[in-house]
Amino acid sequence: MSSQPMFSRPAPEEVPLNKRAVALISGGLDSALAIHLIKRQGIEITALHFPSFFSPLDPEDDTAPVRLLARQLDVPLVLIPKGLEFLDVIRNPRYGHGKNINPCIDCRIDSFVRAKAFMEEIGASFIVTGEVAGQRPMSQRRDAMRLIDKRSGCEGLVLRPLSAKVLPPTRPETEGIVDRDRLMNIAGRGRKVQLKLAQEIGLTGFSPPAGGCLLTDPGFARRLRDLLSDKQDITPADLGLLSIGRHIRVRPGLKLVVGRTERENARVEEIAPAETIVFPMDFPGPTVVVLGVPTADEEILVAGIVRRYAKESRRTEAIGIRDAERGTRVLSVNDVAREDWIAGHIL
Repeated sequence: MSSQPMFSRPAPEEVPLNKRAVALISGGLDSALAIHLIKRQGIEITALHFPSFFSPLDPEDDTAPVRLLARQLDVPLVLIPKGLEFLDVIRNPRYGHGKNINPCIDCRIDSFVRAKAFMEEIGASFIVTGEVAGQRPMSQRRDAMRLIDKRSGCEGLVLRPLSAKVLPPTRPETEGIVDRDRLMNIAGRGRKVQLKLAQEIGLTGFSPPAGGCLLTDPGFARRLRDLLSDKQDITPADLGLLSIGRHIRVRPGLKLVVGRTERENARVEEIAPAETIVFPMDFPGPTVVVLGVPTADEEILVAGIVRRYAKESRRTEAIGIRDAERGTRVLSVNDVAREDWIAGHIL
């Protein structure tokens, strides 16, 4: 007897595609070229960018590469932030981390799920990306691309114009929405073809390759791992401070962020105004944000760190400390923190 079911549901009819697409734009060259290749075929493009705490550049800045490129390409730009909920992807990636703390495959699946929802919301019918087959070892292998498309529910809907001719045809191609012959066959890590095309069309202002995600940076990854292991309820301030200053883990539940420049001193206070702040009263030196509640002895230690990173010839003993409960006080401290202690606690 046949093991096939007696009755089966017919496969749902696929809705025909239209000439509207959502293009993921990173601020790098490849995604911009992908938009160019599809836009020149008369496709209406909406560029979509996912800002996160792990982007090294601020997309709200009018001079950010993602904005410069969107203007040059003459496409509307939409920002949909990846907020604190994205930490769950980083903590527990189904497909693991890369060399550092980058969950590239899970991140890409998350991006495509978001992009598909946005695509449906605006009435577009497929997704364009600047991915190049074989360029990145984790998420741009051909088997990884197939997995990502399937897991995100985007099978057949993700067009990769730079590598289209070395990948299976997608629905935009098979349905005649996009002319496959006018797409490219780039594969691997070389960038000569892309740079030549960028020069031909006058594209400028793109960010350098591999510079788009702090999760791939070893130092940032080390700080983030420390934060994830130390604290469950992470705040935007916690994440905003990760790429600023020196980070010193005093003990579980107590970390210091030490400004290295006048600009960083102002920035750490701006990001974490509700935290305890320790600063030099009448000499130039670092501002320190104290994440956690220090004991009296630990306050003296922090004051010693302020003095350690100030120029010896100019430092005095007056160290200010400010918190929401007691306001501003002045500590008189003449010691400096030991270099060997700092070396053993710096992140």
